[in-house]
Amino acid sequence: MKFTLSWLTEHLDTDLPLDALAEKLTALGLEVEGIEDRGATLAPFVIGEVLTAEQHPNADRLRVCTVTTGTGAPAQVVCGAPNARAGMKGVFAPPGTHIPGTGLDLKKGVIRGVDSNGMLCSERELGLSDEHTGIIDLPADAPVGARLADYLGLDDPVIDIGLTPDRGDCAGVRGIARDLAAAGAGRLRPFDTSPVPGAFPSPIGVTIDLPADQRHACPAFIGRTLRGVTNGPSPKWLQDKLLSIGLRPISALVDITNYFTFDQPRPLHVFDAGKVKGDLVITLATGSEGRIAALNDKDYAIPAGACLISDAGGPISLGGIVGGVSTGVTEDTTDVFLEVALFDPIRTAATGRTLAIESDARYRFERGLDAGAMLGQMEAATRLILAVCGGEASDPVIAGTIPETARDLTLRTDRVEDLGGLPVPVDRQVAILKALGFTVRHADHGLLGITTPTWRPDIHGEADLVEEILRVEGFDAIPSVPLPRTTAVTRPAVSPRQRITAAVKRALSAQGLDEAVTWSFMDSGLAARFGFQSTALKLVNPIASDLDAMRPSVLPNLLQAAARNAARGHADVGLFEVGPTYRDASPTGQMATAAGVRTGKTGPRHWADPPRPVDAFDAKADAVTALEAAGAPVDNLQTTTDAPDWYHPGRSGVLRLGANVLAHFGEVHPGLADALDLKGPVAAFEVFLGTVPARKKKPGTAKPKLVASPLQPLVRDFAFIVDAGVAADRLVRAARGADKTLITAVEVFDLYQGKGVEDGKKSVAVAVTLQPVDATLTDTQIDAVATKLVAAVTKTTGAVLRG
Repeated sequence: MKFTLSWLTEHLDTDLPLDALAEKLTALGLEVEGIEDRGATLAPFVIGEVLTAEQHPNADRLRVCTVTTGTGAPAQVVCGAPNARAGMKGVFAPPGTHIPGTGLDLKKGVIRGVDSNGMLCSERELGLSDEHTGIIDLPADAPVGARLADYLGLDDPVIDIGLTPDRGDCAGVRGIARDLAAAGAGRLRPFDTSPVPGAFPSPIGVTIDLPADQRHACPAFIGRTLRGVTNGPSPKWLQDKLLSIGLRPISALVDITNYFTFDQPRPLHVFDAGKVKGDLVITLATGSEGRIAALNDKDYAIPAGACLISDAGGPISLGGIVGGVSTGVTEDTTDVFLEVALFDPIRTAATGRTLAIESDARYRFERGLDAGAMLGQMEAATRLILAVCGGEASDPVIAGTIPETARDLTLRTDRVEDLGGLPVPVDRQVAILKALGFTVRHADHGLLGITTPTWRPDIHGEADLVEEILRVEGFDAIPSVPLPRTTAVTRPAVSPRQRITAAVKRALSAQGLDEAVTWSFMDSGLAARFGFQSTALKLVNPIASDLDAMRPSVLPNLLQAAARNAARGHADVGLFEVGPTYRDASPTGQMATAAGVRTGKTGPRHWADPPRPVDAFDAKADAVTALEAAGAPVDNLQTTTDAPDWYHPGRSGVLRLGANVLAHFGEVHPGLADALDLKGPVAAFEVFLGTVPARKKKPGTAKPKLVASPLQPLVRDFAFIVDAGVAADRLVRAARGADKTLITAVEVFDLYQGKGVEDGKKSVAVAVTLQPVDATLTDTQIDAVATKLVAAVTKTTGAVLRG
């Protein structure tokens, strides 16, 4: 919400400087997000007159100008602008001035052997526009020596505040001024809402034709015909206000409606009465009305349930959102019908989101407007239109009933301290509430009867009243009180699950992957390829049409991110994300997951270490690394080949701990990769952190003693012939379990099928590391371990030692 300081002071009589007002606004909960004070930025720049402009003796495109500002001796300025000439008036910057358009501080200099003591500026150098073909050429009557900001009317600071959704009353300057007045920052000026007498009956009537249970869609509509108006350019004061907040002046009638939207706040609409066919009717759309050409130069299909304003020819406006072109005003308009209506916030928001229309009117209607001010604001708008455009007004036309939005509440005066921690005297509580527009009635036993003002539909209960008192009294006045200690020993602030998440992120980063953060939503069509079936996880009101489902897997979003990188020339990427995935809508349907993708090759080209395409084993290494960081017993994992169908059926696997699935890994199915426009190999993994068993807590906090053997380890190789369908992982685990004391590692180093090995069999070669503990192993001991190892492998897998 933007407004200028002068606009604020039209409603607030105050002597406070800008900085103090900004502090008050933030303290009231109307956080100041920025202040643009061009007057301060342009303060050093003054209007100067060029007395002489001679050709530079050493440069064809430079001129040596003599510039006066009316005080002191004229300054010599070397200028390269083609329009620099004697007698012109421009903008002069003396040495030491900060040039906002370039970010440089101006210094005295020597240009091609000639002294230059200042600068004649272009619009771009002042940050006013991108124009820089020449210096600013001011009118001949521009006062020499005057501050440029004062001359151009740029000395009015623009304040930008951030509004919370409940403060619709402060979506207008008057509401902001009301809050400041209540906080003691000044006095709220009166606002003229006296009736404007009607000169004739309105030829256009209004009917609200809504079902009895839907009357809240438009409970009240006030209209008025104004005839004989002149819709020319709006006056300068009005144009300046709109320009200061970023709105483009269009015409007097349109500018007045925009002015009231930001001033009161009260969105208005004017129909060209000569284009309206008969009376207006407010209805709910059935979905069969077709399309409407809107004033924002776009065409929309009218959705079912939208609140429509129609005439005999059909829909002419989407109530509370945007008007239609068919009855829009032009410079030829002479008769208008002025609309002041009240529309349901929820329906307005739903229609606006369906049509993706972000309008200033919708912004205010969906936050709730002051129903009690409708008549007064109609009179004020009529008065301004007559003053600017001339003409005469009809009697008002009122359809429906203005709802009573004031609420009667009770406040226990001691609740301010109980809930807010700040004792506020009762008379001060009463003064604050009255200043905010509440009606206060004293009752017995520390109770206050409160009636809320009509412009505060967000006040529902006692806690809201306490908040109002505290924000005016000052949240900064609440004393800092330490929380009571509930235990003798401080509890850890980080849970074990949070520590696991951080450890997994560090481990995957160490693997060379970059962390990504993607939406928890995704396209339902793509989600279906990753097991999405629950309609309960389909979003009713998605933020975008391609983000309409809760993600069943993190992989789709990462794959799309990898595809976007590839499209921009980064084909070799590695991404990971740790975040939630969703199986169903139950409380246990959400699971923390660590997922990652690798595309392209393992690294850049290098003469000593040529890269290779990524494969399933890269994904497995990432998955095992993440599981190890999460505390999973990775030495006990089993690998199976039943990965989901979004993986390559022959190049993927599942890491299990018994029947418990801990991770999926492998190359992405080629069909899926093609659908996502990913070229080349793509490897991926998913680690389900929620299924990783918790580490068994050991007694004490000390780490176990490190037992390092001083004896040399030895490695023995074994080759086994085994059925082709037996996983090498079973053979490795059998060999490792043959002697858990001496065997410290078993690694597969060769796999062979072919000549010398019968069909249906394969040769698996493993390297077994034996680590002596107490003494060097003898040949007898080594042979005994080998015999045990072969027996264990044969028993488990049916393998035989290869001859």
